[in-house]
Amino acid sequence: MKSNQLTMKVSGKYALFTDPMTKISGEKSSLMIPTYEALKGIVESSYWKPCLRMIITEVKILNPIRTERKGMRPIKYDGGNDLAYYTYLSDVSYLVTFHFEWNQAYPELKNDWNENKHFFVAKRALSRGGRRDIYLGTRECQAYIEEGNPEEKGYYDNAGMMDFGLMFHSFSYPEDNGKEELNALFWYPKMENGVIRFCRPEECEKKIFIRKMKPKKFVNKVNYTCVADEVCDGGGDINGIDAGVV
Repeated sequence: MKSNQLTMKVSGKYALFTDPMTKISGEKSSLMIPTYEALKGIVESSYWKPCLRMIITEVKILNPIRTERKGMRPIKYDGGNDLAYYTYLSDVSYLVTFHFEWNQAYPELKNDWNENKHFFVAKRALSRGGRRDIYLGTRECQAYIEEGNPEEKGYYDNAGMMDFGLMFHSFSYPEDNGKEELNALFWYPKMENGVIRFCRPEECEKKIFIRKMKPKKFVNKVNYTCVADEVCDGGGDINGIDAGVV
C-alpha cells in the first residue's frame, strides 16, 4: 500500500465507456467495465496538478453490470438530426483505489513536490465531491464521488474470474512516454471477485500510434498554481494538513 493511497467511491445513474477506435460511428455501446483512462479522468477532476501523475491501482465493481438502450437524436455534421441508439450501463457504482507519483516530465516543477500537502488537499477535495464536474465516460453521464470504504461489499465478491478480452486501457501522452507522440494503449483486463487490478500504462501489451504531439508547458502563477501558494491564499495551515482550499 502506498503512503499517499486514497479510495474513491464514484456512483451514477448511467455510464458510457466507449472505445475511441469505434467512437466515430452514430451508434454508441458502452464497454462493460470502466477504462483506466475514464477513471483517471475522474480522479483528476477531483484534484490534479501538473507535477502529479495519477496512478489507478484497481477498481471494484459494486453493482450488477446492467445495460439500458436509449434512442438519441445526435446532430449531423452537415446539419439536422439523426436517429441513433446508445447503450449505457445503468445504476453504476465503483470503488477506485489510486495514488500519485511525481511527474518526471516536468523537473522545473520540483519545488511543488510536497507529498504531505498534495495528499491532504486531495483528500479534502475528495471529501467535498471534487473540484470539477464528475462524469462517467461522457458528459451526459453525471456522477458523484465521495471517500470510499475499501471493505465495502460488492455484487461480484464471490463471482470468481471473468475475462473481458482485448480492451482500451488509456492514452499515452508526451508527458507520460517522454516522446512527442500520442498513443492509444490496449490490454486484457480480468476481474477477480469483482476487482479489476490495472497494469501500469507502460506495461500495456498493445500500442497504437495516433499522431505527433508536443507536451504542454506549465508556469507557476501563469497557467497553474503550486499547492503551497494555494494553501497560503486559502488561509490554511502552511503544512497542508488544514489546507483551506477545496
